[in-house]
Amino acid sequence: MIVRKYISLAELGAGRSCRIMEPASGRGLTRRLEEMGIRAGKRAVKISGMPLRGPVVVQVGGTRIALGHGMARKIMVEV
Repeated sequence: MIVRKYISLAELGAGRSCRIMEPASGRGLTRRLEEMGIRAGKRAVKISGMPLRGPVVVQVGGTRIALGHGMARKIMVEV
């Protein structure tokens, strides 16, 4: 049996890779993330993030992107 675990990008540990699922947000944020290259189904690696607040740095493809903590909490990923 395959057990899939979905967590937010903010909860993911630094250095872990993941697959981006649909953002738990409205169309505006979804479009903004897509413009940055963060789309459902893409592979990503979390580079760093602060445990409580602060920016979350993620690498998607060859690009590193810094996201706000609130935005990272709305991006669900598959570990």
